[in-house]
Amino acid sequence: MSYVEMPGAKVPIRMWADPATVEEVALQQLRNVATLPWIEGLAVMPDVHYGKGATVGSVIAMRGAVCPAAVGVDIGCGMSAVKTSLTVNDLPGDLSRLRSKIEAAIPVGRGMHGSPVEPGRFHGFATGGWDDFWGRFEGVAEAVKFRRERAALQMGTLGAGNHFCEVCVDASGSVWLMLHSGSRNIGKELAEHHIGVAQKLPHNQGLVDRDLAVFVADTPQMAAYRNDLFWGQEYAKYNRSIMMALLKDVIRKEFKKANPAFEPEISCHHNYVNVERYEGMDLLVTRKGAISARTGEYGIIPGSMGTGSYIVTGLGNEKSFNSASHGAGRRMSWNAAKRRFSTKDLEEQTRGVECRKDSGVVDEIPGAYKPIEQVIDQQRDLVQVVAKLKQVVCVKG
Repeated sequence: MSYVEMPGAKVPIRMWADPATVEEVALQQLRNVATLPWIEGLAVMPDVHYGKGATVGSVIAMRGAVCPAAVGVDIGCGMSAVKTSLTVNDLPGDLSRLRSKIEAAIPVGRGMHGSPVEPGRFHGFATGGWDDFWGRFEGVAEAVKFRRERAALQMGTLGAGNHFCEVCVDASGSVWLMLHSGSRNIGKELAEHHIGVAQKLPHNQGLVDRDLAVFVADTPQMAAYRNDLFWGQEYAKYNRSIMMALLKDVIRKEFKKANPAFEPEISCHHNYVNVERYEGMDLLVTRKGAISARTGEYGIIPGSMGTGSYIVTGLGNEKSFNSASHGAGRRMSWNAAKRRFSTKDLEEQTRGVECRKDSGVVDEIPGAYKPIEQVIDQQRDLVQVVAKLKQVVCVKG
């Protein structure tokens, strides 16, 4: 489909979804965003749903302003994927051992490493900016500096919620590795600190929603947030890279005879800010549950833990600010999913996938998400599908 345009106070709301299928609270959030004095454009992806701070699946382009609650507390959250030389024929019939090995190598939930992971131990890991990255931690907000040790120990860890680590197979039988995670606790604490600062600023007192409090250009608060935001985004990218290196190590050891090789990593943020130029203006583009989809750019659009995912390339549609969806998108909240589904439902909907099937992950059941095929179909003018992946192992926090 092409987009549907809805009226907004300052800018129209371009939706790559049927407005009739979007819950009213999400539509109201979008209307609220469209009232911001600094807004230059608002695009809405087909995985749109109500979110904390701002609507998930929205792309908010502002001039001289950025909203920290719209970025959210998982700064830099995103996806990474790697195609391997293994095929489905290399995989054992029982994948439980492989899942256990992954869970042993990559801490999940609130877990962390016993000592910081040294990236220099991984073959081919780009360590050039590592020392500079950690050196710049000295420049982040004083309020979170006491978390440095924890941030170091959580580097290369998965977290909980909808984060996952998977082994997948594509239509040709090739094996892929895929994972979803962000900036862990340090990103959350940086975000919460700056959201609190923004909400107290005088220019934010008359907004329709206090979650839409912004920092504006040429102020010390904006400079401090951008510094910490970009550091947090870098942390998230390093976090995924370390996890992928740990995952490759597991695969090398478990499939030693096959001597697996790995193609270059595809990586994309989907909760982040980037400076981009549109119609002669430099804009701060916030993607809240959306990926960049410039012409030819690789991206990853995951489904749920039982339905599969898509590797895509962007078509460079400027009407969406060169963006696409970040996943299938939830159609019910975590709590609603827990009330609606049982562990028996989870077992049924994840049949054939080696994964947790207990009450702790019922809220992540495929039935709580929109159909991924429909979401992909609604953005045919935003991305082109390169490969469809089906998970055979899924590790959740």
